Amino acid sequence: MIVRAFLIGLIGFLPATLHAESIRIKDLVEFDGVRGNDLVGYGLVVGLAGTGDGLRNSPFTEEIMSNLLERLGVNVTGEQFQPKNVAAVFVTAALPPFARAGGRVDVTVSAIGDAKSLLGGTLVMTPLNGADGQIYAVAQGTIIAGGISAEGQGAKVTQGVPTAGTIPSGARVEREVQFDFSQMHSVRLALRAPDFTTAARIEGVINQAFGAQVAVMQDAGTVALNIDATKLGSPARAIAALENLLVEPEARARVVVDQRSGTIVMEDDVRISHVAIAQGNLTLRVDEMPQVVQPNPFAQGETIVVPNTKASIETAPGTGLAEVQGGASLSEVVAGLNALGVAPHDMIDILKSINAAGALHAEFLVN
Repeated sequence: MIVRAFLIGLIGFLPATLHAESIRIKDLVEFDGVRGNDLVGYGLVVGLAGTGDGLRNSPFTEEIMSNLLERLGVNVTGEQFQPKNVAAVFVTAALPPFARAGGRVDVTVSAIGDAKSLLGGTLVMTPLNGADGQIYAVAQGTIIAGGISAEGQGAKVTQGVPTAGTIPSGARVEREVQFDFSQMHSVRLALRAPDFTTAARIEGVINQAFGAQVAVMQDAGTVALNIDATKLGSPARAIAALENLLVEPEARARVVVDQRSGTIVMEDDVRISHVAIAQGNLTLRVDEMPQVVQPNPFAQGETIVVPNTKASIETAPGTGLAEVQGGASLSEVVAGLNALGVAPHDMIDILKSINAAGALHAEFLVN
């Protein structure tokens, strides 16, 4: 029986019978022309409770503040001012596809100076530019910081990231992206996970639904769609008609390992050739237990610290020599190693060795 194993930390081995599952085309592909655009701007946050930039360490904050006051009719040339309630920030946003003038988008605000927190601050009107240098949106509003920080003379505590925050619907779209989707005669479907089998199935499902050769697989990651052949009148209607069609996707056999958390995730199609495995642990332990020696009462002398170190080497019993028959699934191998009490991090080392020996028939990814 084919099983899927998800080994997370010390949770163990969870078998489950797999069945082919159909996924909507809209969840498998990206449509040509239907994409967002990244925006970025440089602005000023005011109203901070003494947690802003130190102007000596962040001279650009003073410069942008002077320019802003000059535009508002306040002459500060030659003046010496060092407020602690302002901070220079980068403002980023994503302009969604088909965004229209007057619409709202969320923005993220991040400090670039030595500000301690943006909590309670207000972003002053900041233009957001696209990759072409044009202004597409303007951001302004009260920041919702992602953390909190407090400190005294001898201690400091920080939770989350107080130097970054968001402004929900904080930017108004001022310029639209010049793209007329309705005039397109063909659309390319780009697979998020390129695979020849999945692309061929998408092609077959679309042609079967429309009753004509409207889709052509170009490569493992692209399927071209002829809008005129659908006879639906517009690209929007054609995309709406095909994006909910169901397809059974395929993927390469893959093993993903996270060494930091001891997580192992594997596909059910992973197979292992005939291989023998032996594993054991060697533990080196050094304990420092210094002792304090003091002179007797009313006696002359000084208190000294006498070092006391204990070192030992322990060899844990290994799992012995285990033989794996050819064609066994990795899930069955992991289940056997897990039954022998092999720790997750040791199991990761075993999988690395099996892959190095050429016995693991899957893509092996280590994070």
